[in-house]
Amino acid sequence: MIILSVESTCDETAVALVRDGREVLTDQIFSQADLHAVYGGVVPELASRSHVEVIYQLADRAIAVAGIQKSEIDAVAVSYAPGLIGAVLVGVNFAKSVAAALGVPLIPVHHIRGHMAANYLAYPELEPPFVCLAISGGNSLIVDVRDYTQMYVMGATRDDAAGECFDKVARVLGLGYPGGKPLDALSRGGDDSKYHFPVAKVEGHPYDMSFSGLKTAAINLIHHAEQTGETLDLPSLCASFAKGVSDSLVPRAIAAVRERGYRQLVAAGGVAANSRIRADLERAAAAAGVQLFVPPLRLCGDNGAMVGAQAYYEYRAGHTAGSDLNAYASMELGALNEGQP
Repeated sequence: MIILSVESTCDETAVALVRDGREVLTDQIFSQADLHAVYGGVVPELASRSHVEVIYQLADRAIAVAGIQKSEIDAVAVSYAPGLIGAVLVGVNFAKSVAAALGVPLIPVHHIRGHMAANYLAYPELEPPFVCLAISGGNSLIVDVRDYTQMYVMGATRDDAAGECFDKVARVLGLGYPGGKPLDALSRGGDDSKYHFPVAKVEGHPYDMSFSGLKTAAINLIHHAEQTGETLDLPSLCASFAKGVSDSLVPRAIAAVRERGYRQLVAAGGVAANSRIRADLERAAAAAGVQLFVPPLRLCGDNGAMVGAQAYYEYRAGHTAGSDLNAYASMELGALNEGQP
């Protein structure tokens, strides 16, 4: 089964062709990073306009690169939630029009489910059940993945997402946008014990997280240094901050795997590309006797292939949509277990 899949929830436009949820025929991605860098973050209106400008060309290129005919496409999939509403609408309306033109099913895919499914592309042997640490610019979740389409949130951030914190601290440091990658590079070789940042706990909810205090502490430290003329050890500051984020994520993920009795832990999302978090996950999983799956860097960020991977399993579960499919800025991951739009 060949699925043409569309991703446009934020600042990457992507169109991919995926066979049977595991084989990527092509994944064409256009990044808007340069467009938004001057503003220090994503400007929703500009993101939407850019998606409109490139999505048709990306689809044509994907089909050409894959070397298939349009008649060979069996279904069309699209990330329909969550995301920047204008951006998501571009992808949804494009996918609906293509599905109608080709006369094939339309498959709605939750964006976070797509990130998790990126691991199916990298690891053919991976199958549920497992616990997934889903960490990105807009989400930080610990998820019990019982089946390909049955997922239950065990814990989530109560405020900021981990990726948002990386980006905001990087912006204050003048590292540009997106900030996660340059902050990660700067942190290497730094002393992660030089600066102390708080790791929050939510009473009665051991898997829930809070990053606002961590982010505020880092920003206040930077501003205080600027006001007093203090010279900060930037590599150590970045290393200490990354440690604080990792210390909020990794122990909780390991505890969740142990509670569920699973032998597999999966990481997904853009923040899974962070070298400190990847290294901490590897050490903790090895110590716990748990098999760890982390996608290669190219599959951590937003892409179309991950949408096609999850779409295959959504289709097998009977989850398709009609021409009335809408886009949503927010949608709880677990809400999909009891019904589809």
